[in-house]
Amino acid sequence: MPIKKSAKKYMRVTAKKTIKNAKIKGAFRSAFKKTVEAIAKGDKALAKEWFQKTAKALDKAAQKKVIHKNTAARKKSRLNKQVKAITKK
Repeated sequence: MPIKKSAKKYMRVTAKKTIKNAKIKGAFRSAFKKTVEAIAKGDKALAKEWFQKTAKALDKAAQKKVIHKNTAARKKSRLNKQVKAITKK
C-alpha cells in the first residue's frame, strides 16, 4: 500500500479510469463481435446495422483516448471491407 497522500490519490484515480476504460472497450468489442457474427451468418442488413454501431463505438473510444485513432481506423476499415464483401455476394 502507498504511504504518501498523492500515491493514494493516484490509486483511486487509476481505479476509476480503469473502470471507465473497461466499459468503453467492452462496448466496441461486443459490437465488433456481433458484426462479425452477422457477417458469418451472411445477414447483410444486420451486418450493416452492427457495423454502424461498431464504428460509432470505435470513434468514441479513440476520442476518449482509450485506443489510438489509427487503431480505430484500421479496425473500421477491415470490418467495412468484410461487410462490403458479403454485400456484393
